[in-house]
Amino acid sequence: MPEKLGRDLDPAAVRAWCALALDALGREREEIDAINVYPVADGDTGTNLYLTVEAARQAVEALFAAGGHGGGGADGDGRGGAAPAPADTVRALAHGALVGARGNSGTILAQLLRGMADVLAHGCDGAHLARALSTASAAARQAVAHPVEGTILSVAEAAARAAGEAGRDLRDVARAAYDGARAALDATPGQLDVLARAGVVDAGGRGLVAVLGALVEALSGEAPAPVPRARRASPLLPAAGTPGGDCAASGPAYEVIYLLEAGDDAVARLRARLDALGDSLVVVGGDGLWNVHVHVDDAGAAVEAGVEAGRPYRIRVTHFAADAARAAAAEAGGSPAEPAQRAVVAVVPGEGLAGLCAEAGATTVLALPGRPPASGELLDAIRRAHAREVVLLPNSAELRHTAAAAAERARAEGVRVALIPTRAAVQGIAALAVHEPGRRFDEDVVAMTAAAGATRYGELAVAEHRSFTSAGVCQAGDVLGLIDGDVAVIGQDLAETAQGVLDRMLSGGGELVTLVLAADAPPALAARLERHVRQRYLAVDTCVHHGGRQHAPLLIGVE
Repeated sequence: MPEKLGRDLDPAAVRAWCALALDALGREREEIDAINVYPVADGDTGTNLYLTVEAARQAVEALFAAGGHGGGGADGDGRGGAAPAPADTVRALAHGALVGARGNSGTILAQLLRGMADVLAHGCDGAHLARALSTASAAARQAVAHPVEGTILSVAEAAARAAGEAGRDLRDVARAAYDGARAALDATPGQLDVLARAGVVDAGGRGLVAVLGALVEALSGEAPAPVPRARRASPLLPAAGTPGGDCAASGPAYEVIYLLEAGDDAVARLRARLDALGDSLVVVGGDGLWNVHVHVDDAGAAVEAGVEAGRPYRIRVTHFAADAARAAAAEAGGSPAEPAQRAVVAVVPGEGLAGLCAEAGATTVLALPGRPPASGELLDAIRRAHAREVVLLPNSAELRHTAAAAAERARAEGVRVALIPTRAAVQGIAALAVHEPGRRFDEDVVAMTAAAGATRYGELAVAEHRSFTSAGVCQAGDVLGLIDGDVAVIGQDLAETAQGVLDRMLSGGGELVTLVLAADAPPALAARLERHVRQRYLAVDTCVHHGGRQHAPLLIGVE
């Protein structure tokens, strides 16, 4: 990397900042996890921050790729085409962090980056950076329902204050922000009793220092002196019943996180409702898209509140008791809880299928239209499966490369991962149906792959505009019947089009038809299609599942 990347925080420098921040959090992730005692001692702050920054980096890299910027790696040398506009780059950074935010600290970091982007979109010199840090600190504090001193909020505020006193030189401002954050981090045990009792600094603040250190390096080419290595938090402290103590004994049982499409007024009502339900409430975002984080005892009520406010998706619920049990086992035995031998991780298009796959023992990742999961989400699911061997079912042709990247990273962590290239949810259901954990791994993978490959898949969709398809010209509002990804039938009635698709799929034979209906599908559709199959194809069985909210009104599988 060159010693200087320019006088401004230009797109190349933002790109470098993302890469360096991810590298820094990758190096320090386990150490940050080990000192995580507030707001819940669940040992995942470093991991959550890493995944949040990974999502931000992916968004920036996607912007460079879309802009035809074929060269110029993280050092921004500019080869291969023009870089994106500065405003677009910082907005992509903020948006990526927002949609990929994880945990309490990751959600706050996403709001910090959003607050910075709002200012840096109008200029990226030293004065703008100082103002951006101040705006970011205020925005993050406003996003937290009950701000607490001695946390990442205090570290961000100190960084902004120091940056505002540093003059106008960009590198001086960045260095001052970093130094201010370092000093504030060292002071956190004196501000928050739970940190003092555990003998550690705040984990979220430590992560923010790493991110600001990466900014200094991106702008100057020189990395700041590393933060002294922290010791692991005391296993005896904090005590149960205190903030950040034994979550299983005294605090809410679940962490609930989801993205939400909703207006400002609805979000204001949502904040009030979630604040009454639990604690550690952080709602970040704006312009119709929000990331919601809360700790509650009633996870269903927290999700329900999101449904009433707008459209929640990428819903993730974590049971703290399971994490606490693993941590206790690690302390008692000197090593983490013994992982299971084998697990299945499946991407599913709706909550109904998520429940079905979970009942079958799979760890699920929810994918909705226009919001495919990133490789970090899939890697996180593989880690949550906590197994030596994992079978990964992407259930989408579009996720093949994303799943492959997650599998490679999991293998680097010592997990044996087999990626079965399922292209639809019904293929994943077929694979899961023949899954046998007691078999040898290779035999199990072969059987699951064969079951998926023997399943043809179809779905119904409604045309949004007039267009040419492989089955002819369709008009807006027409019902499209797709088989193996291509339009095969065009109709006006949902049930009649579905029957046409079934007839085509069964013309080559079949033993089992799987129907997955969306929540808004006509109530009588399943019965009509079951009757159609029974009357026309006597030897074919039919299985019906309810997928909940999914992108297609009907998914079809034929084995």
